[in-house]
Amino acid sequence: MTRSRRFAEAALTGAVALSCAVSATQAQAAPSADTPVATVQLSRTVPTEVQYRWSGASGFQYWLPEGGSGATTSVDYPDFTPPQHAGPDDLATGNDVSNTRSGSTVTQKHLSTGATATVQIPDGQTYEAATGWSVLTQDGSGAPHVLRAAADGTTTDLPVTGLPAGAKPTKYVTGGSVRRAAVVYTVDGTTGVGLVDLADGSLRPYVTGLTAAPTKVLFNDRWLVADKKAIRVDSEPGTAPGTITGQYYGTPQAVVGDHLLTGISKDENDPIFLPAGVGPALWDVSLADNSSRTLLPGAEGHFGITPDGGLLITAGPSSVDWHVYRVTPTGDGDVTSKNVLDVPAWKTRPDGLALAGGELQMYGSTGNTGAYGFYTIPLDTTGRPTALQTRRGPALAPASPCLAGDAACPQMEALGDGRVAYLWTDSAGKESMNVVGEDATTIRNLPTGDAGGRLLTGTGRYALYNGGTAGVQEVADFPKAAAGTIILNRTRTAAALWGQRLWTPGSTQGTVVAYDLKAKKNVATVSTGTPCTPSELQAVNTWLYWSCGTAGPAGVYDRATGRAITVPSGPARLADGYLVRENRTTHELLLTDFHTGTATTRTVAVLPTTDQNTGAGNGRWAVDRFGGNVAYLTDTAKVALVTANVPTSPLAQMEAQTDPVAGGPATSNPWKPVWQLSKPSTWTLTLTTGTGTLVRTLTGTSTAATVRASWDGYRQDGTRAPGTYTWTLTAEPRDGQGPNLTLTGTTTVN
Repeated sequence: MTRSRRFAEAALTGAVALSCAVSATQAQAAPSADTPVATVQLSRTVPTEVQYRWSGASGFQYWLPEGGSGATTSVDYPDFTPPQHAGPDDLATGNDVSNTRSGSTVTQKHLSTGATATVQIPDGQTYEAATGWSVLTQDGSGAPHVLRAAADGTTTDLPVTGLPAGAKPTKYVTGGSVRRAAVVYTVDGTTGVGLVDLADGSLRPYVTGLTAAPTKVLFNDRWLVADKKAIRVDSEPGTAPGTITGQYYGTPQAVVGDHLLTGISKDENDPIFLPAGVGPALWDVSLADNSSRTLLPGAEGHFGITPDGGLLITAGPSSVDWHVYRVTPTGDGDVTSKNVLDVPAWKTRPDGLALAGGELQMYGSTGNTGAYGFYTIPLDTTGRPTALQTRRGPALAPASPCLAGDAACPQMEALGDGRVAYLWTDSAGKESMNVVGEDATTIRNLPTGDAGGRLLTGTGRYALYNGGTAGVQEVADFPKAAAGTIILNRTRTAAALWGQRLWTPGSTQGTVVAYDLKAKKNVATVSTGTPCTPSELQAVNTWLYWSCGTAGPAGVYDRATGRAITVPSGPARLADGYLVRENRTTHELLLTDFHTGTATTRTVAVLPTTDQNTGAGNGRWAVDRFGGNVAYLTDTAKVALVTANVPTSPLAQMEAQTDPVAGGPATSNPWKPVWQLSKPSTWTLTLTTGTGTLVRTLTGTSTAATVRASWDGYRQDGTRAPGTYTWTLTAEPRDGQGPNLTLTGTTTVN
């Protein structure tokens, strides 16, 4: 018989094999809707627990208690060749046998050949253990027996000999061998450990005179280990065991070859506390010379001793890069490890999602303690994932309450610079605008002094908030590596924020005014032709979207060409050259492309008819305003990604922070300029002297749509000199659409 390999989840892309799978069909869409280019799912940060049901020479069976289907899955080793003959007459073939007991009957099955046998436990004997083709029992007097199936279908009974006079077995242990089994016994008030040769039933004591029963008894065909005592199986009778002195952490888990393997196991009753700076791993102590090493970093979970002298263990750098490793002996007694299964990450449902600058931001609970967090998956220009999920920000308290009709909890907005702004409510009901994403630990908190408000939008360093009770509108500034501040407090109106400009209705119907948040003055008035005082405004690049209410007219005005374009009414999200809205009756997600001057609408998705959110925008669907695409939540808690197929605007600067460093720059305090651009780019930053001599060249790729560079003030050759230098930033659009952007300025080295 041959077992088929069955994986819990198959991934169809190489770069994102554990967190993202490119879909060949759309799981939750009408025939007329776009087919997603990919689907992803928020993965738990806790590694998936793998429990081993059976292991042998040809493979193993496992079960996922968390996030799994509940079924046992089999994995075959592709390089295993089944033996020509397998049966109880050849103990070595027992390393691929599964034993199943029902009452006094033990059914044995060789998993790679299909050979079977049945062992009948005699009356008066009790089952103790089974390994390979052998079953260990104990009779009423306390004497151990080895049972095996005979060729004629009967059961042979081999009494164990060699147990010291007066000894009483207290424990039977199987391990990394089908030729031997361990027996722990007491005699004259002390404890001993011996190995039974299962071929002839003879027992040889190896460790004697213990004052207490050993916590761990591990063995293979070369070594026996009882706690810190170790002895060669082939040592001369009377040889005293040695003491293991090699450094290791965790608990002994298996003997493989000439090595004791230790680690942190979920099977242990008592927790193991590791020293500061020491993470979980599979450690290796040589039983020959007591040298020690780390064999597999990041190893923890359940350990599975295999009867062919090996070990199964889960290990990996994260939950989305998690694997089962098979550790086996080499011919010279050393050990080697091999990845035999990619374990799918335990998935969870995101409570909010957003898109910005080719990054999918998901918010949800990803641990086992109820902590929440923001996680990012980078996307290519079509919306396909290019890497695994990473954390953007610290673990957070559970989401704060949301207003009825909110699209997500909490309200969140990806800012286009790798950061996320979100609204949070404290225990007193007061709201704060929080920003995370500049690293994995920092959170910027800015109280609004209000409650029941809404986070309208944000770009780069700025976020726009409508108060819920005071009728005010606030603009918050979260500059690079600094706490946020409220820089503008005004009476609430329709408003849009793009870069450092706040757009609000003008004093004359049909006009909107741009207020520069840095210059602190109005800098432009645009006549859009709006037939009302807008109830909503949105801005992206040169596009201005206005709406006269849910049932009223709506339109887009292109500041670059002066074109006014009528678009469908209803709650919508503006992007670069298109907008997206949701029909809550038909559950269609509709994309209106207006970049040519004429609005055309298509269905990009049909959303689930029931969902946890009742609003629109950044909860069950999201739009990338920074030259990107569309994402939506499916009924299976996955996030589907759809290509917008709308040309993007030329790369442009929205805002910049390039002030020189006071007293610097220096290695410990470099110049860290930030340029907020309109879409992702790859960039080159050059620094030259006043005469044009090149001093330094820096290169990189934007974080979302933001360029962040760092210069310590040193030339390319490692020397340093005070002076004023000209910087030139050349940014190339990552989507290949439009010309490069060139910006220039000066900075000073003191």
